[in-house]
Amino acid sequence: MASALDDDEIGNDDYYSLLNVRREATQEELKAAYRRLCMLYHPDKHRDPELKRQAEQLFNLVHEAYEVLSDPQSRAIYDIYGKRGLDVEGWEVVERKRTPAEIREEYERLQTEREERRLQQRTNPKGTISVGIDATDLFDRYEEDYEDMVGGGVPHVEINKMHISQSIEAPLTTKDTAILSGSLSTHNGNGGGTINLALRRVTSAKGWGEVEVGAGDTHGPLFGMKIFRNLTPRFFVTAQCGLQFSSRGVRPGVTTVLARHLDKNTMGYLQWRWGIQSSMNTSIVRDTKSSHFTFAMQLGIPHTFMMMSYQYKFQDEDQTKIKGSVKTGFFGTVVEYGAERKISRHSVLGATVSVGVPQGVSLKIKLNRASQTYFFPIHLTDQLLPSAVFYATVGPLVFYLAIQQLVIRPYVRAQKEQDLEKQRESSASNIAKKKQEAEAAVLLMQESVRRIIEAEESRMGLIILNAWYGKFVTDNSRKHERAKVIDVTVPLQCLVKDSKLILTEATKSGLPGFYDPCVGEEKSLKVLYQFRGVMHQVLSGDTEPLRIPKQSHRIDADT
Repeated sequence: MASALDDDEIGNDDYYSLLNVRREATQEELKAAYRRLCMLYHPDKHRDPELKRQAEQLFNLVHEAYEVLSDPQSRAIYDIYGKRGLDVEGWEVVERKRTPAEIREEYERLQTEREERRLQQRTNPKGTISVGIDATDLFDRYEEDYEDMVGGGVPHVEINKMHISQSIEAPLTTKDTAILSGSLSTHNGNGGGTINLALRRVTSAKGWGEVEVGAGDTHGPLFGMKIFRNLTPRFFVTAQCGLQFSSRGVRPGVTTVLARHLDKNTMGYLQWRWGIQSSMNTSIVRDTKSSHFTFAMQLGIPHTFMMMSYQYKFQDEDQTKIKGSVKTGFFGTVVEYGAERKISRHSVLGATVSVGVPQGVSLKIKLNRASQTYFFPIHLTDQLLPSAVFYATVGPLVFYLAIQQLVIRPYVRAQKEQDLEKQRESSASNIAKKKQEAEAAVLLMQESVRRIIEAEESRMGLIILNAWYGKFVTDNSRKHERAKVIDVTVPLQCLVKDSKLILTEATKSGLPGFYDPCVGEEKSLKVLYQFRGVMHQVLSGDTEPLRIPKQSHRIDADT
């Protein structure tokens, strides 16, 4: 049974962990676990007033967990909503929908509606900043031209162009969206800007239409229309037309794109463009989990070319990608290669080297930060100089490794520590409460554990000698280690039945007598036990199922 419980629910009031049952547990398994804990925590078994009070609290918690999980409808709500779903809103859903499947269907519908409302409140800002840098003086300079000049020995690097664009979306209704965008550009001292307003309407589940108006000081007023339509589940078409008004007259333009799913991972495109730059283009794009491949051919005025690119995606947490492409046509030939990598939760850094004839050598640096893109094309030389290619390739790599060690990793580490500290502060009161409940549970277990140990010793069964739960670190910092783990020998021994101990895949912090000693950090359970007079030891992850005794846990007497 899939669960939608979040991190706050797990280990806080996780009913499955409290009863030590699987999430797929049957009614018989739930009843057996409930009876076992009732015998342990029943208030009538304790005469001491304080122990009786603590036993009553734990007994009520176990009873609450059993009441929820033993009822199919409330269990379905708990699996989807967590404990917060067991209030009025959850029970209202049960009154309308009788089966767990219908409850999940209703939840998904409500979740979709909430997501749509949330999307309507967003402006979804997107922006691009591009700064072009001319660094050809680093490689193409003539030394004799600078010998008599003050500061002539220093290469001249300048910014020769810049482009800034920004757009925001404003949902007007569930079907209508307004998009406002603008841009500013400058090149060698000359510049201009444009502003555009588009209105998009979703006409049906298969398509949408868009009307756009714009104005600028370089191109003049613009009016355009765009239509998207799914013709079949595997085939769609996009058509766009526009009128550009200028001092030279009205310049019309039409663009049509036909696309088809060739298979699950492959798309085929056919594009026809008529107007200022007429062309026909066909391309095939294949995108899988580990790679991205594109092949394109275009016939047009003034650009006719053939292009092929390939990108390999590493399956690591930094989402590293390496890529290469070849593009050849009437303009010449360009070879590009590069890489990109995730450097923080919301940032991706990439670098691409472009080598072409007659374009020369360029280095392109791109940083994506959330919905903002920062692009820095650096033109190094107009010629194919090996030194320019070498420094364009090695320079960014050395710079990235230095920044990674000196800036990125310390920043990410500090950010994680800060987030972890916030999580600890927000859960401090709850953890203190859970610690008190765990200590009370251990006191209530003492008599039961004594009887269990006597029974196990009589048949040379399973005896838990030592058990620790929490974060384990190296032996060089034992003081730090003790502050991160708790002794759970008594709670584990209390779970032993017929010389067996079985823990489910739920987090162990929710087990009776347990609590989370290191919130937000990776935890393990280390157990030293004796079975049939032989020592055994095992280290298990927090959410890994555990079953002991096992032959593989046996400690070899020779070691």
